[in-house]
Amino acid sequence: MKKLYVAKSAGFCFGVSRSVNMALEALKNPQSQCFSLGELIHNSDVVNMLSEKGLKVAQNVSELSEGACVVIRSHGVARLEYERLSEKGALVIDATCPKVKRIHALVSQASREGRQPIVIGSREHPEVRAICGWCSDALIFADAEEFASWLHQEPANSSKALSVVFQTTQTLKNLENTKKILKKECTNFKLFDTICSATSIRQREAAELSKFCDAMVVIGARHSANSVHLAEICSEHCANVQFISCVSELDIKALEKANTIGLTAGASTPSWIIKEVRQTMTDEIKVEEATAEQVTPETAAAVSESEMSFDQMLEDSIKTIYNGDTVTGIVDAITPTEISVDLGIKHSGYIPVSEFTDDSDANINELVKIGDEIEACVVRVNDVEGTVMLSKKRLDAIKTWSVVEAAAEEGTVLEGVVTEDNKGGVVVTVKGVRVFVPASQTGLAKDAEMSQLLKQKVRLKITEVNRGRRRVVGSIRAVQREERRERSEKIWNEIEVGKHYNGVVKSLTGYGAFVDIGGIDGMVHVSELSWSRIKQPSDVLTVGQEVEVYVISFDKENRKISLGYKDPDGNPWAKFMASYKEGDVANVKVVKLMPFGAFAEVMPGVDGLIHISQIANRRIGKPDEVLSVGDTVEAKITAVDTEKQKISLSIRALTEPEKVSKDEQESATEAPAPESDALVYEVSATGEATGVAPEADAPAE
Repeated sequence: MKKLYVAKSAGFCFGVSRSVNMALEALKNPQSQCFSLGELIHNSDVVNMLSEKGLKVAQNVSELSEGACVVIRSHGVARLEYERLSEKGALVIDATCPKVKRIHALVSQASREGRQPIVIGSREHPEVRAICGWCSDALIFADAEEFASWLHQEPANSSKALSVVFQTTQTLKNLENTKKILKKECTNFKLFDTICSATSIRQREAAELSKFCDAMVVIGARHSANSVHLAEICSEHCANVQFISCVSELDIKALEKANTIGLTAGASTPSWIIKEVRQTMTDEIKVEEATAEQVTPETAAAVSESEMSFDQMLEDSIKTIYNGDTVTGIVDAITPTEISVDLGIKHSGYIPVSEFTDDSDANINELVKIGDEIEACVVRVNDVEGTVMLSKKRLDAIKTWSVVEAAAEEGTVLEGVVTEDNKGGVVVTVKGVRVFVPASQTGLAKDAEMSQLLKQKVRLKITEVNRGRRRVVGSIRAVQREERRERSEKIWNEIEVGKHYNGVVKSLTGYGAFVDIGGIDGMVHVSELSWSRIKQPSDVLTVGQEVEVYVISFDKENRKISLGYKDPDGNPWAKFMASYKEGDVANVKVVKLMPFGAFAEVMPGVDGLIHISQIANRRIGKPDEVLSVGDTVEAKITAVDTEKQKISLSIRALTEPEKVSKDEQESATEAPAPESDALVYEVSATGEATGVAPEADAPAE
């Protein structure tokens, strides 16, 4: 009786099985039309089956409609494709094999570190094209020999910083040969064994079966890299090898003379095709399937190693892990959404980014690196997909409870991120522990929106802990109050006249502005806001504005600080004194007319008085008989009162005196415009004329 040895590892690998299951799940309740970006796997029968169920194949993103549901193929796609899908608003179901994702992370890291990514694989294979889309200037070599040829092209190539990865379906022979070349030729390299473990088992089993079988049948698509490699491996040891994609291609006559036949299948070959081929051989040439005990001694080791299929080993290994267990693994891949963890067993562990940190804005690549050892707890075991969801955040929360209880007793300040808000307050997550902060303890104003604190890092004190009810209450305000008090004490210990501070305007009044200079409010009087005329403080400042102020005076006992805002170097009176002296002539601008004279601007911020008697060399009744507001005239500075900061001007002093009649002289003598009135007016502390003294305004009786 002819014997048929079926490879135990033949058929779907974990990555392919996972992607098909994810696609089927997406098709159960589709919210929109479902697509795969490229063929989901390298098997036309499976692709057609999925197409009949509603999964259409799109070759590029431009073919997709807005908001479409897109399943990423098991071979993965380039980083740019994810960005384009995001722009389309697509619902992305990432079915990329975790083993492939690890390679994406490795080459991406190589580029960031300035290393040269080297990919050993098939240039046109979608997996390799996707890998190259996650790094810059990757070099692709079909095998170790081609890589060695490149090294020898230029001496400098051997000294470059190289990071070498392998297509997941590459042969172990290529891996070993590449390793030998690197050790012999290169001085700065990193080699990563990224060949899938299921591929390695399948290849070893195919090699051992082909050594003693008279004929070998390999089932797989001709564009499937792992199936092609299986056929090549079998051909090295067996002369009669058939590489078929389905039962219709099987040559029964070529198998009739064979007493022992081996059967294996690529990772993308579904079980029903394998079953059809087995059944046809059984019916047509009456083969009998052999068990592990019937294998020759030469192949016993290989068969015993692969007695169970990859899926069976995966299932058994997962059964040893239970929800709530604490596990330790090595980070082997990082994506924007999850962290892949190698737990040292035949299944894939992953931590969603949301289960790693509460900070949604954090760069995950800065928090964890490939190769880091990480501890996490098991959240969910999925026997169907062969994955284990882990959470570092929840494990941290368990450890944090003791920290929280100690913080409550000792008054320690903790740090967390605001993750929720409601009318009653906000929820701050502190290393995985939810801490409720009542609205009155948030540090916000009474009617303020709690949502403004969302995603912000805050410091708080724990005020209540009830571990039985898993209730923790905290206060942000308590920390703010304490920090404000510390800053206040520091300021009072270091304050001195003239010292400058950066502050924030807290409020405005009719007489000035209150400025927070870091824990203490000081007052800037309206007269210290500007050298020019202002009607109210809001003409210069707004609430919330950041300003630089300086200390004019302070009273430690009464806790009061007087601040200045206007620049002392901009004092217009000082500028006037530096530019003019008594007796100088200046071009002045008339800014205001009064019954007793005219105020004129000598320079910005400095006004002088032209008394009515000094406007003309003749007697006038009112200043507006000669002058108008806005006129620019020449005037002589006749007097400067530095103490009161007053200036007297005269136009008359610059004109030739006219002869006047005796009657006019007597009239001027009887009712002169009092020269003393030239200095009788109100001025500001800066020398600006602001009004007329009461006696100057009084009507004549």
